[in-house]
Amino acid sequence: MAHLLGAENLSISFGTRTILDGVSLGLEEGDRIGVVGRNGDGKSTLMRLLAERQTPDEGRVTRRRDVAVGYLDQSDVLDGDLTVGQAIVGDAADYEWASNARIRDVMSGLIQEVDWNASVSSLSGGQKRRVALAKLLTGDDDVVMLDEPTNHLDVEGVAWLAQHLKNRWRSDAGGLLVVTHDRWFLDEICTRTWEVHDAVIDPFDGGYAAYVLARAERDRMANVVEGKRQQLVKKELAWLRRGAPARTAKPKFRIEAANNLIADVPEPRDTLSLNKMATARLGKDVLDLEDVSLTLGDTELFKNITLRLAPGERLGLVGVNGAGKTTLLRLLNGEIEPTKGRLKRGTTVQTAVLTQEVKELDEVADLRVIEVIENEKRVFSVGGRELSAGQLVEQLGFNAQRQWTPVRELSGGERRRLQLLRLLVGEPNVLMLDEPTNDLDTDTLAAVEDVLDGWPGTLVVVSHDRYLLERVTDHQMALLGDGKLRGLPGGVDQYLELRNAALVANSSASTAARGSSQAARAAAAGSSRPGSGGSVATAVATGSSEAEKRIAKKDLTRIDRQMTKLKQQLEKVNAQMTTATEKPGGADFEQLAELNTKLQSLAADQEDLELQWLEASEKLD
Repeated sequence: MAHLLGAENLSISFGTRTILDGVSLGLEEGDRIGVVGRNGDGKSTLMRLLAERQTPDEGRVTRRRDVAVGYLDQSDVLDGDLTVGQAIVGDAADYEWASNARIRDVMSGLIQEVDWNASVSSLSGGQKRRVALAKLLTGDDDVVMLDEPTNHLDVEGVAWLAQHLKNRWRSDAGGLLVVTHDRWFLDEICTRTWEVHDAVIDPFDGGYAAYVLARAERDRMANVVEGKRQQLVKKELAWLRRGAPARTAKPKFRIEAANNLIADVPEPRDTLSLNKMATARLGKDVLDLEDVSLTLGDTELFKNITLRLAPGERLGLVGVNGAGKTTLLRLLNGEIEPTKGRLKRGTTVQTAVLTQEVKELDEVADLRVIEVIENEKRVFSVGGRELSAGQLVEQLGFNAQRQWTPVRELSGGERRRLQLLRLLVGEPNVLMLDEPTNDLDTDTLAAVEDVLDGWPGTLVVVSHDRYLLERVTDHQMALLGDGKLRGLPGGVDQYLELRNAALVANSSASTAARGSSQAARAAAAGSSRPGSGGSVATAVATGSSEAEKRIAKKDLTRIDRQMTKLKQQLEKVNAQMTTATEKPGGADFEQLAELNTKLQSLAADQEDLELQWLEASEKLD
């Protein structure tokens, strides 16, 4: 495989902390690499260095001379004064980009519901992210680097992006480097994994599942070595205790040997290890929505939906953006009242909701982490033993230094971990999580899932992370945007099939509507022509004879052949326009004008053939 880019002895530090220390690696053609690691360990920094958006303290980045690199940052980098169309394709004319199948695929996959003429500044955060991703993917880069590309994408968007990246290059061409916490996405597209930790990078073959297996084996081997090392250290210490004080030479030698043994042992990593909290007993009834309808403004969001949650039930919710997933959680929590129907709440139910924005921590922004938990309780019973607030917070991954950090200075992932712990120490028995994976790294996600695995209460999870849904929930339901709540016995895969079917149906309906409009225009035109006798209207109203049907079949065959030839001519003209645009020294505008005239003529012929096809097909009905 040909070399695309690489790093030689990269080192970079921020303040007193070393992020990367003497790292060397390479990206070859055909590589699809996922970058994993804890938040703050340097994943995004590594990507910025490789994209040459940041300069290392030591070492260098190498790149093959002809390699073009596309890079998607986490931050908003679009010009707010541009329209969506200008931000993606610049000043290119429609025919220049519309003839490119890949660009059309990107447009339909990412920004189909975004106003092409809207200004970027007027878009939501999620829409801006989609536009930035579309701008990058419409390019023709040899290497694509994506930093958290699945943020703000729903289940369908993530599935589309995975499919696009798998089909973007041949298997032995191009290079992909992606930082993401979406483990399904990593498994779907990546052939290699880089783990960033403790200022080094460990490479693994395969996607996320293969990486987890390989890391487990590595840790097992490390535990074997550690066990042997501990036994040897114990023997050394026992020998030192038995040695006479006067015999100073050998003890000094042995102490140095023991120090050498433990010199390369790294500090234990922060881990999220929440044990099962005491949970209030749930009765027979938990939360029931009975024939609930909800209208917000002019939109009827829910239409007579019924949902009954049982004790210990684990429900995952998926759906299109704007279908009402978060609103459904607010209904269950009693924050809003339904327009019709009722919410039945069990007498022993105690709910807790983890919101997307974690705004609940704003009220304690000036407190330190340890103080937030101490305000809930000072002593906790966990796993049959009592822990202080400090010990519990340390189990959550906040070391002694971070425990005294003000909440306002925490990262997004740390705020999410703190709020989750804050909810759990309140001992709820119904827990509702709204996009809980936001800002969490893969290690923390695995630990959170471990907590949720052992949590005995009723759980409702709204997420686009299908790995999480399949891991911690027993069944899933979908909001498809039609006001109904539908069960998904086939899981997330069934949801994607339903959405694809809905999109195909909508597309067919739009085509049929256009056809009906054209047929109506043709009928009106036919009835107004002298001697026409309104042939189309008569055929539809009275039916066609067998002779007319035979003629119509022949017409359909002829029209199909003509449309195939016309399609080839259109493709040829589009190719000629592309060539004229890319001529050395600049585009040939005179030739482009001639080709554009020809293109419009062919398009008119195509519309006429489509109308003839509709007329012939109606005679066969």
